[in-house]
Amino acid sequence: MKINETGRINAINPYQRSADAQRQELMKKSSRKDEVSISDEAIQLLQAQNTGKTDVERALKIENLKQQFSAGTYQVDAKDLAEKLLPYFKEFQGN
Repeated sequence: MKINETGRINAINPYQRSADAQRQELMKKSSRKDEVSISDEAIQLLQAQNTGKTDVERALKIENLKQQFSAGTYQVDAKDLAEKLLPYFKEFQGN
């Protein structure tokens, strides 16, 4: 009596096919390379940083501010400060 035909093409056990598929999936995942993605916001920050003032100009401005502060002549323009802070308050109010 012949139980299994050795020449059958589809003689693979369905469990074996499932195991093979899982093994192939693991091979695909393990062969993937690491990826780095930079968000649009980070790109904008980098661009803003690169288009900003040079280090020398920034250092001169900071030194000037230090001198004004130590001499007591540094004045804060309330209107400019309010305009800078307004978007932050609007953002918190909306949430």
